Amino acid sequence: MKKLYKIIKISILYFSLGLVSCSSDESYEPIEDNPLVDLIIPVDFPALNSAFYNNQPTKFGVELGKKLFFDPRLSRDNTIACATCHIQASAYADHETQGVGIEGKIGLRNVPPIQNLAFMQFYNWDGSKRQLEKQVIVPIITPEEMHSSMLEVIGKIKEDQDYQSLFKKAFGDGAITSERIYRSIAQYEYTLISAESKYDQVKQNKAQFTKQERKGYYLFQVHCANCHSGELFTDQTFRNIGFPINRDTNEAGRARVTGDLNDYMSFRVPSLRNIEFTAPYGSFGQFQTLKEVLDYMDQGVINSANLDPIFKENQNRLALTEEEKEALIAFMLTLSDYNFSKQ
Repeated sequence: MKKLYKIIKISILYFSLGLVSCSSDESYEPIEDNPLVDLIIPVDFPALNSAFYNNQPTKFGVELGKKLFFDPRLSRDNTIACATCHIQASAYADHETQGVGIEGKIGLRNVPPIQNLAFMQFYNWDGSKRQLEKQVIVPIITPEEMHSSMLEVIGKIKEDQDYQSLFKKAFGDGAITSERIYRSIAQYEYTLISAESKYDQVKQNKAQFTKQERKGYYLFQVHCANCHSGELFTDQTFRNIGFPINRDTNEAGRARVTGDLNDYMSFRVPSLRNIEFTAPYGSFGQFQTLKEVLDYMDQGVINSANLDPIFKENQNRLALTEEEKEALIAFMLTLSDYNFSKQ
């Protein structure tokens, strides 16, 4: 398995170097003293987002992005950093029902974890961004989050000698620009790869499921794998699964992006990796525990014209016994990557 990881890693690096030489103006060629980071790409993970190849993580790009990620000066009142809501111990999510920004303002949605983003094709609950570099601006300018602007952010850090040095090391000169901020934060986030859970160890014949975990795995294949498919445990589609509705008039789910009523209250299927660390669950934290989620599905979800067929075809519910719920939860806990969360 390690050999396969290395082969994939090297092929990605060589392939990407070829792309860099003929890519668009938005990409840049890594400078001599700023080498590409050796990312270990799990062989069975889905394809990388194509934007990754135009902004591969580099030694100093990642260092700069991490510094920015933890810097509260990105917010208007210097109190909220990216890391304030994206906490490593929570798989880079938090435990609030909805995001909390400057001055205690409450956001529209639950904070999503930011793991394995290099392999995602949509970002945000409604998939409003297709490239990670373009997602970075969203929390910075959103009034309920950082409520700042790039001009303000640049004004705060432009005289910082550490930043001047890092921008020069990462990009060849000390110019601090919006584009470089987006790119460096994205580079850091691209490195947040989680693939060392018990589930992964079982796949590599380094561990074994318990009897209950094994039962949960089989139940998962029957009841859950249509949506939570693949090694990210999400098919990256948008679905309305009849969860309690956020009554905020600004909420419409995916329909906010597409303008299509067929997408009303549909949200991106979340990855279940590290689900143990990311409670509460749902687009605005409707459920405090995994048991609450399964109980709700068992009792019957909210019907609607665009309710996902998986529920429509089964009387709007996922019928489970208490023993089956316990087994499913036991399996989902095997998706916890304790090294990633540093638990």
